[in-house]
Amino acid sequence: MSISPARAAAFDILLRIDQQASYASELLHSSQYARLSPSDHGLATELVMGVLRWRSRLDQEIGSVSSKRVDKLDIEVLAALRLGAYQLMFLDRVPGRAAVHESVEMVKRARKGSAVPFANAVLRKLASTAAAKAPTENESSNAALKRCSTQNLDSPTQNPDSRGQMLDSSSSPAPQNAAEISKKLAHPLWLVERWVREFGLEVARQISSYDQRAPDAAVRIPDPALQAELKQNGVDLGPGRLLRSARRVLAGNVSGTRGFSEGRITVQDEASQLVGVLVGRGTSILDCCAAPGGKTRVLAERNPEASIVALELHPHRARLLRKLVPAKNVEVINSSVSEFASTARFDRVLADVPCSGTGTLAHNPEIKWRLKPEDLAALQVRQVAILRAAMQLVAPEGRLLYSTCSLEREENEEVVEEALAAETSFRARDCRTELERLRSEGELAWNDINSLLSGRFVRTIPGVHPSDGFFVAILQNG
Repeated sequence: MSISPARAAAFDILLRIDQQASYASELLHSSQYARLSPSDHGLATELVMGVLRWRSRLDQEIGSVSSKRVDKLDIEVLAALRLGAYQLMFLDRVPGRAAVHESVEMVKRARKGSAVPFANAVLRKLASTAAAKAPTENESSNAALKRCSTQNLDSPTQNPDSRGQMLDSSSSPAPQNAAEISKKLAHPLWLVERWVREFGLEVARQISSYDQRAPDAAVRIPDPALQAELKQNGVDLGPGRLLRSARRVLAGNVSGTRGFSEGRITVQDEASQLVGVLVGRGTSILDCCAAPGGKTRVLAERNPEASIVALELHPHRARLLRKLVPAKNVEVINSSVSEFASTARFDRVLADVPCSGTGTLAHNPEIKWRLKPEDLAALQVRQVAILRAAMQLVAPEGRLLYSTCSLEREENEEVVEEALAAETSFRARDCRTELERLRSEGELAWNDINSLLSGRFVRTIPGVHPSDGFFVAILQNG
């Protein structure tokens, strides 16, 4: 039995993520894997994202039957074991013998022949354990998932190898402390402990549970004809849950449509769309860290008559940004905001800064295994520098919107506080006013405005809200 294309692709992607600090979403949508059939691409996505989401749980199971410590295994052997363990533990339509055999074949393919007997023994033990637990105990142990992550990263695609539906969380006791959340819901303990301190136990549990399933895909389609085109291509859309202008993908594969390949449709989480909407309307707008361009598109859509400058430091990302945002009123400039030489001042500025991404773990689960507590201090220094540079480009009475996709205070409130202390002409506006304005305009679909606020700032929380976690501060110059 040879290795299936989907499993071979998943194995190679997982190795690159570990060895080269690559990102799953970028690799899965790279040209290298574009020739996979829709079903193979769906399975490869399921395997990659499933292993990344549940990595610590998989390692616990592997370690329980292994004669060697998991952290002492060659990375190729461990990747094969994780793939096999994920299929055995989470996918009930995958025959156990296929999961075992193909995972062992991956060890051979990686030229780790001496590890083949070991890998075979570990996987057979795992298969026996999974068979003994199935279906009741195994499903109960995974009950925090409301459904299996059978979606393509961009839009839902049914995968014939996947379980398709997990049991409701009521069938298993909820984790009662940070350590239990960490173990059962596969998150680093230090990160869960932070969330418990910041948000409380129940919200930390909601965040961790949300991270463990494929989130709904959201799109923004200003052209009604495009929505009809998607319908003809088998893509069913539902209303947005945060924003009325957003659409949720209910069925079909957006990334397989002509509109997506031509860049007329982009997939963008609703909280990310909300950031662009909160920037408001102006005549001159600056987007300081614009790539990949989703928020820039929102700005251009809502401000068709404005002059918009989109900055991007890295040349290849600037080229991709230009392709994604073809609007004629958008000028893409390859520059950082600190090096941007301009005498102009802008009445609206967006500083959506590089951050830890802890609010996006449902989309980017590899982040939680890379991030270290000490990384937050270094990120904060960079974020303060970007924000203060952006503040120099705001016109009198103009507004600057600072945002991150992080849940951490160091990257959010503390950055804003430090920048305001240094740039005394600015003050923080109360974001409640802006949310109430969006609701009165019919744009905001979410009814509980209070849940979107943290003091003067906007904060979306995964699991509490049907979206990634974003922080937004609106700063007024004068």
